[in-house]
Amino acid sequence: MTATGDATPHRAAQADAPVLHVTDVTVRFAGLTALDAVSFTVEPGSVHAVIGPNGAGKSTCFNVLSGVYRAASGSIRFGGTELTGLAPHAVAALGIARTFQNLALPPHATVADSLMLGRHRLTRSGFLAAGLRLPSAAREGRQHRERVREIAAFVGLERDLAHPAGALPYGKQKLVELGRALCMEPKLLLLDEPVAGMTGDERRQTAAVIAGVRDSLGISIVLVEHDMGVVMRLADAVTVLDFGRRIGGGTPARVQSDPAVVRAYLGEEATP
Repeated sequence: MTATGDATPHRAAQADAPVLHVTDVTVRFAGLTALDAVSFTVEPGSVHAVIGPNGAGKSTCFNVLSGVYRAASGSIRFGGTELTGLAPHAVAALGIARTFQNLALPPHATVADSLMLGRHRLTRSGFLAAGLRLPSAAREGRQHRERVREIAAFVGLERDLAHPAGALPYGKQKLVELGRALCMEPKLLLLDEPVAGMTGDERRQTAAVIAGVRDSLGISIVLVEHDMGVVMRLADAVTVLDFGRRIGGGTPARVQSDPAVVRAYLGEEATP
């Protein structure tokens, strides 16, 4: 069973997925320090949440992990590979996929076509082979379409494959983005506010899918999310940022009772 109650994609959990080590990463913009010597570690097959008030540096953290921003100093290592300084396409080629806070779906493409975009980096047949309809290209195309159907079933979109993605309810559009990222066969998934703007039912469904990504597929996840209920249910570990600095971390229970974290969110000391 998957998170949505449908057939699980045929893929073993990634027990050997690389560890992500973020060490003393600093990011500056025109003299402004957006991240100040931030460090944390994402263990294989875990959900690691990065939380904090608005302006804490969460989006900057995601952008430096995915190669959009370059760190001024520090190190980001994914297994044995240094990510600092790599372009976004090179980061993606290592098996790191991300979703975005704002929807970025082709407005008129079907769900199937939108998911197929995630298979692009895995395509081996060239344009010539595809244009000539060579057997190898046709065989590869069938394999990619079958994988798209498996992942659509996993996230609960198998009945929507022929529908325009842009015409779906908002919650399902967010699931299309998640499915497209999964179609890249990532080892690490960066989820930027995956349940923002959803109804209660949509949040519960999406949270169940995210749990299934970890539990059934063994994919490591870095999660930025303002919904603390979702964070505390899903996260194995939490890093808390405030004004670009790491002010706390650990298990969800530990973070919830940390006075520095309470002050950052509520502006007051934790009650003894």
